[in-house]
Amino acid sequence: MKRIQLFELEDYPWFPHWLRACLTRLMVVMHHLLDTPADIAALLTKALRHTGQHTIVDLCSGGGGPMREVFRALQAQPGGEQLRLTLTDLYPNREVAAEVNSGPNPALTYRLEPVDALQVPAELAGVRTMVGSFHHMNPATARRILQHARDSRQAICIYEMSDNGLPIALWWVSLPMIFLMVFFLTPFARPLTWKQLVFTYLLPVIPLCFAWDGAVSNARTYTLDDLDQLLAGLETDDYKWEKGQIAGKAKKLYLLGLPQQGQQKDSIQL
Repeated sequence: MKRIQLFELEDYPWFPHWLRACLTRLMVVMHHLLDTPADIAALLTKALRHTGQHTIVDLCSGGGGPMREVFRALQAQPGGEQLRLTLTDLYPNREVAAEVNSGPNPALTYRLEPVDALQVPAELAGVRTMVGSFHHMNPATARRILQHARDSRQAICIYEMSDNGLPIALWWVSLPMIFLMVFFLTPFARPLTWKQLVFTYLLPVIPLCFAWDGAVSNARTYTLDDLDQLLAGLETDDYKWEKGQIAGKAKKLYLLGLPQQGQQKDSIQL
């Protein structure tokens, strides 16, 4: 595989919660700049129509990422009032969960019980999503996640903002670029806290962490060829996989796993 197994600071339980929240806010800004909510909404529209389901189960949600905006867009579509979105995580973000669960939309919830993407509970039936989180999984774990979706006959949508196009020997080149980018992204972060400002412009701890995790994320992203290796032996007559690259402001990757219902579906056009 081209993907290499490096570490991200956010992977570690000792990483400060406030710092993780600051990085997450920057990731949301990146999602907006790259129009990823529209990409994800298009992929989920296909999966929901294919399966006839009305529930989305977001795995490894963390702070929620772009999924709340995606959900609003899907709800605005004809028939969208039936949709439900459940955010989940192995280590639920209690603050975000409290905000979501006390919000005005009863169809949007954050599950307080831990949910392991390797063993999603049967009661959480619906289209599974992993947005910007699949690259955190090593190959053995990633394959088990895909196999569990197939064996459970639940659709799954994997979405990554990077296509890992940079040669591995040059992956570190992106470090200074991402570091500098943070200074321009920060004014758009919400909420814009004093810690976000101080540890960006006075003590650049956030830019350093964001640059490392961002560069490593690119190197850890599964390429289309890597996905072929993960999927070897997982395609059956009653469950099909579709993968591709979405062009736009950046090249992004997706993988859809769809249980078959005896009816041929058109390939998604993005």
